[in-house]
Amino acid sequence: MSAQITLFLIDPQNDFVDPNGALAVPGADEDAKRLAHLIKHAGTMISSMVLSLDSHQRLDISHPLWFFDESGKHPDPFTVITESDLNDGKWRTRDEVAGHTVSYLRTLERQGRYPHVIWPEHCLIGTEGHLVYPLLQEAIHEWALRPAYIDYVFKGQNPFTEHFSAIEAEVPDPKDPSTQVNRVLIDRLCESDEIWVSGWARSHCVGNTLRDLFKWGGRSLAEKIVIIGDTMSDVSGFETLGEAVIKDSLDLGARLTDVEQLIRR
Repeated sequence: MSAQITLFLIDPQNDFVDPNGALAVPGADEDAKRLAHLIKHAGTMISSMVLSLDSHQRLDISHPLWFFDESGKHPDPFTVITESDLNDGKWRTRDEVAGHTVSYLRTLERQGRYPHVIWPEHCLIGTEGHLVYPLLQEAIHEWALRPAYIDYVFKGQNPFTEHFSAIEAEVPDPKDPSTQVNRVLIDRLCESDEIWVSGWARSHCVGNTLRDLFKWGGRSLAEKIVIIGDTMSDVSGFETLGEAVIKDSLDLGARLTDVEQLIRR
């Protein structure tokens, strides 16, 4: 019996992959060409596909509209906002969410993984930026003619927390299951013999997804992970985080490969 291989594709959307996307990841368009080539030439090895989709509204804790200064000006993209910035009045937010926002920033800072960065508005639900990059969508649709279903996992709809990982939000809301650990997805992935991982950005959404898979699935799941290194890139300025993702993954038993090595198998 052939191995059950799942392609886990993280956030393959226009706003990340297209060079003109709202939060374009440098090199992602070339990554996508290699990934589409893999799907077309090694698709018969792939038993199932899981695609996560970042899904936001304009009013989101990671977007400029959430915050403003004393003159009413919103922060520029890539501004870092801390708990002390709110306490000192450098940045403000609407009264009805002020308490939550301070608590959220405090929790993030205690976790120590990321500062709270204001991103350009991206992956807005219903926009072109939210759609799967066309080259990849074509390859995925062709693969689905087997016939096969594709498992789409939506994340980021809750505007009160960042949601890099496809497994769990940065600060889960106990009242919102969509922000909590996606155990159904973890259990499904555990049924695979191998999980080929690709997507954008390596430094953020891919990295957090991998860390959460290792956290909740343990070493037995980590040893099934095959990272397709030449199909992912980092957000500019966060390359060291991307490199740390690979090191940590390999230390836990995951493997690193590239497209041509997979095709030659």
